[in-house]
Formats: sequence, structure tokens, C-alpha cells
Amino acid sequence: MEFETLLLREAPGRTPDVVEVPDAAEAANDYVTRMARTKAEIGWQRVRDRKLAERPVLGADTEVVLDGAIFGKPRNAGDATRMIRRLSGRTHLVMTAIALRHADGTETALSTTRVTIRRLGADDIERYVATHEPFDKAGGYAVQGRAAAFVSRLAGSYTGVVGLPLYEAATLLAQIGIRVV
Repeated sequence: MEFETLLLREAPGRTPDVVEVPDAAEAANDYVTRMARTKAEIGWQRVRDRKLAERPVLGADTEVVLDGAIFGKPRNAGDATRMIRRLSGRTHLVMTAIALRHADGTETALSTTRVTIRRLGADDIERYVATHEPFDKAGGYAVQGRAAAFVSRLAGSYTGVVGLPLYEAATLLAQIGIRVV
């Protein structure tokens, strides 16, 4: 099967495709799954609107969760600093949900990984935030970038922390007859 990529992204001066705000008292796993489903559904509608042959669409969402609090993407440098300071010396969860929208419906999967960030000094955090890498990243860090030097332990899916858990994606795709290997 041929693959085509349609990206849902925010662009300057454009309304975001998805407003990413948890409902009051919504559990993190429910929220991240709802966001992935919503993104997959928007992608599915775009495929149909463009009169492309019906193709499966993957939607994904990643959130960092500490003590039940959902960390979204930092709004600015101060917000990134606050998030990373809270994660410093602590273990948190990274939840990535994926949703596969296809002709027969939508299937979902959830990857949950425990990540421990070493204790960081104020100068570590300041230098990291100054790189601008924390922006547009759940929890204000990118494990696949400079922040990898902060991770002392990762238990679970590395690709889930990056933002697309490949095992779960391959499993969902296999259920509809698409093999990735």
C-alpha cells in the first residue's frame, strides 16, 4: 500500500487544527487518547475532502504526566523553565496514544513510559531553554535531542517518548493488513 503524509500543524496566523486542553478532571490516559482520536479523525476528513482514495490515517498525541498533572507544551521560556525544574530529579510518565482511523472505524493504542530526569542545576535548565529545543515539546524537553543527557532512566518505549510508539503503530497497522516490516 502506498503511504502519503498529511501533517496537521499549527501555522502562524492560522487557527490550530486541534485545541489541546484537557477537560476538567479528565485522566491523562483518556485525554491523550481523545487527542489522538481527534487528530486521526481530522486527517481522515482531509483525505476525504481531497477526494483521495480512502487511506488509513494515524493520529498521535504525547503528554508528560507528573503527580497526575498533565504537562502540555510550554507557552514561553518561563513555562519551559518551570516544567523542567519540576521534572528535575524526578520520575514522570510519558503517555503517547495513537489512533488508526480506517474505513471500518478507529482503533487506539497507548504507550506509557517511565522517564527519570537527573537532578538539574539552574544553569543546566537555563542553557537548555536557551537552545529553544523545549518549545513545541510535551513537558518542555526532547529525549531525542540535547535533553537525552538529562535522562538517567527510561523504562518503556523510547519511540513512544519521541512521539510515535512504533511497536503500537505496527500492531494497529497489522490489524488492517498493513505490514511495516
